[in-house]
Parts: sequence; structure tokens; C-alpha cells
Amino acid sequence: MSHHRLAPSVHEHTNALEAALSALRTELELPGEYPAEAVKDAEAAVSALKLPSHDLTGIDFITIDPASSTDLDQALFIERDGSSYRVLYAIADVPAFVAPGGPLDAETRRRGQTFYTPDGRIPLHPEVISEGAGSLLPGQDCSAFVWDFRLDVRAEVTAVTVGRARMRSRAKLSYKGAQAELDGGSPSEVLVLLKEVGLKRVELERAREGASLNMPDQEIVQLPDGGYRIAAAPQLPVEDWNAQISLMTGMAAAQLMLAGKVGILRTMPSPDERSLHHFRLQTEALGKPWDGEVSYGEYLRSLDPTDPRQLAIMHSAGMLFRGAAYTAFDGAVPEDAVQSAIGAAYAHTTAPLRRLVDRFVLVTCEALCNGGDVPGWVREALPSLPEIMAGSDQLASRMERMALDTVEAALLVNHIGQEFDAIVISGSKPQKDNGNGGNGKNGNGRNGNGNGGSGIIQIAEPAVTARCAGELEAGTKVRVRLVSSDIATREVHFELVPPLS
Repeated sequence: MSHHRLAPSVHEHTNALEAALSALRTELELPGEYPAEAVKDAEAAVSALKLPSHDLTGIDFITIDPASSTDLDQALFIERDGSSYRVLYAIADVPAFVAPGGPLDAETRRRGQTFYTPDGRIPLHPEVISEGAGSLLPGQDCSAFVWDFRLDVRAEVTAVTVGRARMRSRAKLSYKGAQAELDGGSPSEVLVLLKEVGLKRVELERAREGASLNMPDQEIVQLPDGGYRIAAAPQLPVEDWNAQISLMTGMAAAQLMLAGKVGILRTMPSPDERSLHHFRLQTEALGKPWDGEVSYGEYLRSLDPTDPRQLAIMHSAGMLFRGAAYTAFDGAVPEDAVQSAIGAAYAHTTAPLRRLVDRFVLVTCEALCNGGDVPGWVREALPSLPEIMAGSDQLASRMERMALDTVEAALLVNHIGQEFDAIVISGSKPQKDNGNGGNGKNGNGRNGNGNGGSGIIQIAEPAVTARCAGELEAGTKVRVRLVSSDIATREVHFELVPPLS
């Protein structure tokens, strides 16, 4: 009597996926539950909070974030000032809740940032702060660092101050909701001005030869039935305009700290000539050559991610965005203070609920702007922050990649043997034959020793990026077959399907 094993059910695969995602936390030694002593410290700080006397609760601030976000770092207000603009940008007053040298301070330094995993969030701060008293939730009176910008008609900053104030957000908007409001013909005045100022700030970015690589977002979404999918979508225009306000604030923070000769910057060197040359060759091979007549930032803005060959160029452009670091200083200004992709000196200061370094930047800037002394606990911490943030960033990047690999494997596990249309986003070349110095190709398109090349492909449905065996040319459309998919090891393998002769 023969026995046939039934194919694994969706339920079995879901359990395997949940187990694999849970194992990531252990494998990567991600932070676990918040220590009780640090939570107690946070709760005491919330109970003892005294709101600033400077009252801006009459200002109609709004927040714009992903729909599911409850850890809201920034709130925005914009108004016309004749032909110019006034922008008020409120940032969560996290320093008000973290006593220097206390248990909460120590735990935040251990974590470095909030980690976003598919099966939950590992917060930098306890939820009583990050999703409660410290979050700029609508209708809640909050303490915030409020940046007050005066912009000219071109949206260039002419004056800026920052100080603590009491504020209250009027509305929590999602990116999709804000974009729909703008597209629907009856947006609020703040959104109208966000678009107006945002577009002008983009033009200023062009003028300083800044570069933005607006790759389509890949997000792991949990479904109501407990499963997951990967959603890939281009960024909405309102996300870019909103980001321009954050960039403007980061540049203002950098200038304050450089003038005061104390602080910590986010720096990145310009691409070296070798990387630029290699990138230029790739753009030529993919049919949209960059001739160097315009800046690489301007060239990247011209790319269309819906075009397969141009999407491949965007992936290869990652080589131009290497070497980002944190540079701390106290007394001597760093020689190279520029973040090359932004085209200016820049600091992280707008996400203190989710990123450790921003807390120290905010306190530094507020002191420098108002003639006070930068606190000793800030100056003492500055030398240690680059290493803390670098380690935290590396861990977050590794976790995101491994989580994506895990979900991709789960999405494909029931499709082994099936064929898909795909786009090659990173090509491959066969190894040269070592026997006679020729190209080594035999009749089936593989090299003479039987080892073909491999490259990276992207399939649309399900949205998956994976390695594929075969000789692949970046930017081309190909037909591929799924050979294997293993949830536990996070490994997915495709092979190229030869075209019909």
C-alpha cells in the first residue's frame, strides 16, 4: 500500500512563517521586553511631566504618517506671510521623559532605535511614551520642540528658531488620505501650502545638486487571516513634500551646531570616480545613458521605476549612496561636514521617538539657539553616539532584509515548479573558460564548466526579489521557473527558462 503525503496546508505554512519570524528575534539578539525598571522610570516621568509655559495650542498643527502609525514624532503647520511662508514644525519632546543616567536612558542607548518587524514593533521607548504622552496624537496637549521657520518666496530659509512649547495636533492624516485630499480638489490650506513649499524645496534641492533615490516601497503587510504579503508601491508625491520639511529641519539643525561648534551630524562622502564611472557604464548598457552633463541627482529624478530597464538603473545607483555615518564634534568643526546626497550639512533631529541620536540633537540645538549651555550629559554622550547608531543601523538593515527574505520564501513555497515573468534588476555574466581562453559557452548558453552565472530578478506577483541562475542582462524581461523555496532557511532559487526556439 503506497502512502502519499499531502501538500502542506496554508495553515502549516503560516505557522512555519510565524516560527521563522519569531526565530529572527533570537538569531539577531533583538531587544526583548522592556526592563521593568526602565518602564517604571518612564511612567514616573510621564506622571511628573510639566508642559512648557509657551502656549501654541491655538495653532492648527496636523500630522502626516503611515495610517497605522501611533508613534508620531512630527506635526506641521504652514501659513502665508505675504508672498513668503512661515513653517512651524513640532518635534516630540522626548528629552522631557528621559532622565540622563537613569534606567530608561541606559536602555534607549542599548537599543539605538525602534525596530520594525513583520510580527510587531520593538520600540526605542516604552509605549507609555512612544504611543502615549510623548506621541503628538490629535487632541492631546504635548510638550514639543517647535522649529519656527521664515521662508522667502522661493522657500529658502531666511530665519529659524527652536524652543520648547505646548502644542496640540488637530488631525492625524495618512499619506494616502492627504494625497487623496490634495487630488480631490478641496484640501486644507496647510496641505495646499505643503505642496507649494514642498515643490519649491525640491527645486532648491536640484540647485544644490542633492540626490534622492525614490525607490518603490516594499512593505510587509499582515493580513486579517494571519498571513502576510509584500506590498510594493511608488512613493506618493505628498511623501516627498513632507520629507522636504524634515530635510529642511535637519539642515537647520546642522547649521546651528556647526556655528556653535558642538553636535553630531549625519555625513556621507561624495561618490568616488570609480563608482561614478561604473554607474555611467551601466546606464549606457541599460539604454538611458547618463552623460554627466547634469548632476547624478538630477539624472536619478528623471528615472521611471515602472520601466524595467530604468528600475534596474535605480537598483544599481545604490553604489552612489555609500559611506553614511554619524560625525560627532565638540570644539573643532569637522572638515567634511556635508551629507553628499542632500548636498548640505545635515543632522537627524525629527524622529526622537524612534531614533536615539535625535534626542541629543534637539537639546543641543535648543540650547545653542537660545543662548544656553549645551548640557554636560549631552557633551559626554557625543563621542559614543556614532558607534551606538552604526551598530543599531546595521542590525536594523540586517533584520529588514532577513524578514523580507523569510516572507518571500513563504509567499512562494506553494509555487515550486511554476513559471513567472520577471525583470532582471542585477545582471550576471558567465565565468570564462580556463581551458583555451575562449568565451567557454556551449550550446545551452552556460559556460563550459557547467557553472552559469546568476543575477537578481524581480517578479510582480507575488512581489518578490530573488537570485536566479542563468546568464541575465540587467533591465531585460525574462521567464523564470521556481526551483525551491525554504521558509526556515529563507532561501529561494529560480532558474532561467530558455526561450522557445
